[in-house]
Amino acid sequence: MYEESVHIERLEYAVSLFGSFDENIRLLERTFRISIVTRGAEIKISGEREEDVRRAVKAVNYMLSRLSRGETLDEQTVRYCVSLVEDDVDGADAAFDKMPDECVCITAKGKPVKPKTIGQSNYVDAIAKHSITFGVGPAGTGKTYLAVAMAVAAFRRGEVDRIILTRPAVEAGEKLGFLPGDLQSKIDPYLRPLYDALFDMLGAESYQRYLERGTIEVAPLAYMRGRTLDDSFIILDEAQNTSREQMKMFLTRLGFHSKMVINGDITQIDLPDGKRSGLSEVVRILNHIDDIAIVRFSGRDVVRHKLVQDIIKAYEKSEEAKHRHG
Repeated sequence: MYEESVHIERLEYAVSLFGSFDENIRLLERTFRISIVTRGAEIKISGEREEDVRRAVKAVNYMLSRLSRGETLDEQTVRYCVSLVEDDVDGADAAFDKMPDECVCITAKGKPVKPKTIGQSNYVDAIAKHSITFGVGPAGTGKTYLAVAMAVAAFRRGEVDRIILTRPAVEAGEKLGFLPGDLQSKIDPYLRPLYDALFDMLGAESYQRYLERGTIEVAPLAYMRGRTLDDSFIILDEAQNTSREQMKMFLTRLGFHSKMVINGDITQIDLPDGKRSGLSEVVRILNHIDDIAIVRFSGRDVVRHKLVQDIIKAYEKSEEAKHRHG
């Protein structure tokens, strides 16, 4: 039997660490096949295998690190800490230490927005340091939400004069013509995730006021043609659905003192068969240009329901099997 101890600095950390009805500890015990008990300011972790105990200790330290930053240990955060250990992610210890304590932005309701995963932390850091940042990865990794948070923060600090959010109006198996209303009504459903993120950050009243002044713009990608965008924070969402020509057009809109963030998931391309995604191409040909960052998210960075992670992993395994036998 192997045993290790972990010291807990503050009593409230122990309460959060264990979770409601000890659910966090039960998850650790099931995952690593160990037992955990508390003795004063220490928790004792024991198990039949030294490797299991060592991995559980690492997961606990990751969880305590999150608590020391003032974060709450919800189920998703605990599972993320466990997955880092299970997948033996290279450099996870150092990356955890470098994750910033400060929030990216404060929402209209006073909620701080912080990176929740190492991938998100790298993404926020890349946006801060580069003129153009690509965020490539599965749904639910916070690409759009964090980009909007960074845009609002830059706008509030006076670093940019405008926020421009855009995405291609490409149908995911549906047709625009079947939607009711005028052109704007037909386009609005495609822009809804962008509206939602802005409402969350600014509140509906402030958003409407900035929209009327023209300091915030939410529009389809086609509206970007022929423009030069100075002093702006521009976000292109669902970029996997751009053509090669659209991506080139968008990137060449970059003006002075501006930032661009381009997000997409190359596993969810809705373009007609045979049409190559502009995002797939551009991350290859711009890979080594200074002041351009490419951040790749994985299923571990998903911050939605656990089932979303499981679904993404299942699809990834299916694709890998298809390539091996194809």
